[in-house]
Amino acid sequence: MSSTVWRPEDDPNIRPPLHEGEVYRPDILNVIETSIDGLSRELRALSLDIHDHPELKFEEKYAHDAYTAFMEKHGFTVTKNYHLETAWVATYTHGQGGRVLGVNSEMDALPGIGHACGHNLIGISGVAVALAAKAAMENLNIDGKVILLGTPGMSVSTSVIVDYEITLEAAEEGGYGKVMLYEKGAYDEMDVCLMCHPAPGPRHSISLSGCLAISRITVEYEGHTAHAGLSPWEGQNALDAAVLAYNNVSLLRQQIKPTHRVHGIFEGKDWAPNIIPDHAIMQWLVRAPTTAEMEDTRKRVIACFEAAALASGCKVQITVGSVGNEITQNKALGDELADVVFKRYGTIDYDWGIKSASTDFGNITYLMPGLHPGFSIPTIPDGGNHTRGFTEAARSEVSHDACLVVSKALAAVGMRVLTDGAFLQKVKDTFEEDKKQRV
Repeated sequence: MSSTVWRPEDDPNIRPPLHEGEVYRPDILNVIETSIDGLSRELRALSLDIHDHPELKFEEKYAHDAYTAFMEKHGFTVTKNYHLETAWVATYTHGQGGRVLGVNSEMDALPGIGHACGHNLIGISGVAVALAAKAAMENLNIDGKVILLGTPGMSVSTSVIVDYEITLEAAEEGGYGKVMLYEKGAYDEMDVCLMCHPAPGPRHSISLSGCLAISRITVEYEGHTAHAGLSPWEGQNALDAAVLAYNNVSLLRQQIKPTHRVHGIFEGKDWAPNIIPDHAIMQWLVRAPTTAEMEDTRKRVIACFEAAALASGCKVQITVGSVGNEITQNKALGDELADVVFKRYGTIDYDWGIKSASTDFGNITYLMPGLHPGFSIPTIPDGGNHTRGFTEAARSEVSHDACLVVSKALAAVGMRVLTDGAFLQKVKDTFEEDKKQRV
């Protein structure tokens, strides 16, 4: 399987054979391609600028200013600090308005390893789609509106399980960035919303895989200190509780499905080898292909934490964070993207992308019609997302070109939404059918 992955040494000029046939409104796609190709150097400079200034979730102040200045320069109406400190929105309306295309640009980087998930590419892709839609509306006199939403990273709002009873904890602030913006009305006008994400994969491939649903869990064990040599029997060891919990989950993995993921880390404070630790914290993520499956596995994981508390004599507090839903790729939007890609750019796959990762855009696809393709960029072995190798991959010229290709295809899908009422109705009908299947 690894031999199919696009590597930096591979010739980017070798492309899959294209399908015959005409795309929808080739005149629109021609304007899109001309627009994005003409902006390539500016977009690359913006991407590298963002890459050189990585910022953590909800701290994307440099990116906020860079993107808003860029969009103002290109004739969009921009609102800074839109509902959230580092969120922003850029809009363009042509004619009498009409249907509304929504696009997302993510901005955040990762602790210690920078843009190792390629959000610099996601950010400029949203910009490219929005600018190409504007160019098509202007050049071909198409009524409509495009909304580009700059979205911060993810935080966590919580409910708490204390003594195995679930209660709600009021949180002044928390939740996934896109969901927070949705709840504040940022997506209200949009008929659909589009974005993309880079990942390893076959050469010149765009992926219509989904992602995993996710739940964050914080586990805190409280024990009692004692002298580890003189009188250890006087203590309750919170670190032992955490180790037990970790081992319990490790054993549980034998009995969960291979498509499910459970992973966590230890944290602590004031630890010393001659003191029985009275406090330990663990951060866990539980993932599965659907929200319902994730919730079932989460129950089993929580039992592992409870058992560790019982065995060690420690108290436990288990904080369950906000749920991130799996991506529901709108089939009507996906089929249109595939048609454009097959006939103009490359190939479609359903096995790569961010299939085993998670994104809060999944929540958006539960709430409105959405499409979130992955796109392959050249990566070194063991250099996938969240590695330093991917940080480097996200700034390469070939990765930039791949980002512009998926942006062209997404812009074409978005323009069909604005110009084809029957297609948009099909998109909405597909969304309603997907909702029924989740009930």
